[in-house]
Amino acid sequence: MSTDTQEEIDYKELEELIDLQNIVLYNDDVNTFDFVINQLIKYCKHEPIQAEQCAYLVHHKGKCQVKTGIYDELMPVCSALLENGLTAEIE
Repeated sequence: MSTDTQEEIDYKELEELIDLQNIVLYNDDVNTFDFVINQLIKYCKHEPIQAEQCAYLVHHKGKCQVKTGIYDELMPVCSALLENGLTAEIE
């Protein structure tokens, strides 16, 4: 078995043990694309292209998962997004 395959299996097993959740960002008619992109870079640690893609998904699909992790790590990030006027929640 290759190392990559073993790591993939280990990750799947670990994922089942850990309750991973997502921050979902929702579309609004208030914030500009540039503002949303900058917030995703600042708080979610996105690369600029990733933040731009998420902003477009939010605009066109109505929502987008912007960060995955455990609740305790996501809560301060989600709170920062909310405090800055974005509409987000942990699911």
